[in-house]
Amino acid sequence: MASSQNDSFRVLFVCLGNICRSPLAEGVFRHLVRDEGLEDRFEADSAGTGAWHVGEDPDPRSQSVADKHGISLQGPARQVEPADFVRFDLVLAMDEDNLRNLDSLRDGNASADLRRLREFDPEAEGDLDVPDPYYGGPRGFDRVYEMVERSCRTLLDELTSEAG
Repeated sequence: MASSQNDSFRVLFVCLGNICRSPLAEGVFRHLVRDEGLEDRFEADSAGTGAWHVGEDPDPRSQSVADKHGISLQGPARQVEPADFVRFDLVLAMDEDNLRNLDSLRDGNASADLRRLREFDPEAEGDLDVPDPYYGGPRGFDRVYEMVERSCRTLLDELTSEAG
């Protein structure tokens, strides 16, 4: 995976509305990067494919599960834009629908690698979607946290081993 112009590797996490899964993934990744003392090497952000929640803070249930694990979530929600495919080195979709929507937004100038986050989950067993917990209860948010944490940890390990 290529590095961007400013020598830090930039990762964008994307879900549907940017209030549940993607801010949680961004927060987890930032936390792992900080724990490893790698803030100068990695940057992270999140966005949604839809505009329903633009300007809103992360869902309180995502915030609650993040708080339980000492993770800080940053807001507000924003919608992904074509320029993100140039600004970021890696764009990670939370599910197949997000991936399809992102692929349709890409233009000829896109340089970012586009993948699904659970491609990095050692326990995915072929299920590469991070399910949307929005309409469910708190356990769904805990389950999403577990998937996101495993995936982000493996992602960071792979990125740091590639960099030498």
